[in-house]
Amino acid sequence: MNIDTVVDQAYLGKSFRELAAAPLSALRGVSAADAKALAKAFNVTTVRELAELDYVKWARAITTLAECERPGSGELARETLLDEAVEMTFPASDPLSVDAGVTRIEVAPDMVDAQGDHQNAGQVEQCTEAGVKGAARQAGTQRG
Repeated sequence: MNIDTVVDQAYLGKSFRELAAAPLSALRGVSAADAKALAKAFNVTTVRELAELDYVKWARAITTLAECERPGSGELARETLLDEAVEMTFPASDPLSVDAGVTRIEVAPDMVDAQGDHQNAGQVEQCTEAGVKGAARQAGTQRG
């Protein structure tokens, strides 16, 4: 990392010792008002004091350890249940990914009996017959 990207213009080219002793406002993005608020809240006035602040060390340790922490037994159980639920939602019979390079051959499903399966099948049939008769009449009038 280029240190010049994290310090204010006035502190460019300074040594690390000078930067550590510099006021908090030497850090890019920390205004004089921000530095004053940090001094009031945590009694820190320099970059070194901020880095050595116990709260900063604790926060850094917690986040570092959080990245290495193994999930607890409760979390593992929830993850397992979630995996099983997803597997039941998307069974192995679902199409494979295109990226897998496997071609899947589907068998056509059996035809459904629309007469017994559709609750309005009788009405649909009547409308179809009426439409066929109407089309035949219209074709006959166009010829004559």
